[in-house]
Amino acid sequence: MIYWDYAAAAPPYDEVVQTMEQIMKLHYANPSSMHRAGLEAGRLISRSREVCAAALSVQPEEIVFTSGATESNNLAIKGAALQYQGRGRHIITTELEHPSVYESCVQLQKLGFEVTFIAPESSGVIDPFRIAEAVRRDTILVSVMHVNNEVGTVQPVGAIGTAIKAVNPRTLFHVDGVQGYGKLPVSLKEWGADLYSLSPHKVRGPRGVGLLYVKKGVELFPLLTGGSHESGQRAGTENVPAIVASAKAVRMSGEQRVELCGRLLPLRNRLLHFLRGIPEFVVNSNEEGAPHIVHFSYPGMKGEVMARKLEELGMMVSTRSACSSRLAEPSRILLSMGRDIPAALGGIRISLGDSHTEADVAALEQAVVAAVKALKVAEGGM
Repeated sequence: MIYWDYAAAAPPYDEVVQTMEQIMKLHYANPSSMHRAGLEAGRLISRSREVCAAALSVQPEEIVFTSGATESNNLAIKGAALQYQGRGRHIITTELEHPSVYESCVQLQKLGFEVTFIAPESSGVIDPFRIAEAVRRDTILVSVMHVNNEVGTVQPVGAIGTAIKAVNPRTLFHVDGVQGYGKLPVSLKEWGADLYSLSPHKVRGPRGVGLLYVKKGVELFPLLTGGSHESGQRAGTENVPAIVASAKAVRMSGEQRVELCGRLLPLRNRLLHFLRGIPEFVVNSNEEGAPHIVHFSYPGMKGEVMARKLEELGMMVSTRSACSSRLAEPSRILLSMGRDIPAALGGIRISLGDSHTEADVAALEQAVVAAVKALKVAEGGM
């Protein structure tokens, strides 16, 4: 069985597993406690904050640890909206966003905020001019993902950030970097980003922890109140083993990014070329996208059916974002790109990782051909 779902969750590095086990055994004290064991645990968190900050070229005090990227996105969007609602109640995002961003904005609409959802081009790319055109004096926040988690489209976040600040320098810019970090260069200062979300388990770290970069001077309304953890931004006892292990994964994936991309790009491009040669398919990814995501549709065939057939043939793929994969309705992402309902119902996502080889891709190609043949025979026999 070959695993092709790295965009949902990547298998952790051996070093990450070993680190997490070691910290759980030796440093179990509450990092807020004042005794020696607590202080040692607190120092581990401080060191982890420094490691993550160095990976992003920011200051340690600008890193907030959360329970995951969903919380990071919620805190960035709702925290900014509630904190700065005195400036205005207008927010801009796109129709392509992850559910944790999209649904946060929908929830804010119900609280009286006005949200503008920008549609992409048919390629899945957001035009920076359309973002800038929507910015107003009362726009307090713009949220755009770096890499789309479903089809892998890369957004021009640098151009978007520049365009936003040119119109209204006070508008905050949030980038959901979950699928971009470790695959593409990250330059938060050049982008003009005020907030940036990151998920360690996408870069071979553990689940249960997330990062949020909060630019110095930006204040967020806390969504979780209680203790003074994370400089008052997020209450709750820190998950010391996961935080330390995540810092290791963030460092390692950042250091290995160039090498990883050099290995993944030829595999991705081979898959794109292969999939375009199958007349039944509509390919939704392109060469300009992220190096680890390939997405196609089989119009008229539900994605779940194709995914199950591929799993029978030894290939584990997904139909879309893991957070939405159990939904029966058409993909919101594909519909926003102008795909019709049959194509939006028939999507398959293949996401690559550093374990994959040319032989694995060849095996996947054979499985895809066999799956299409089997499904066409089954459909004809109905």
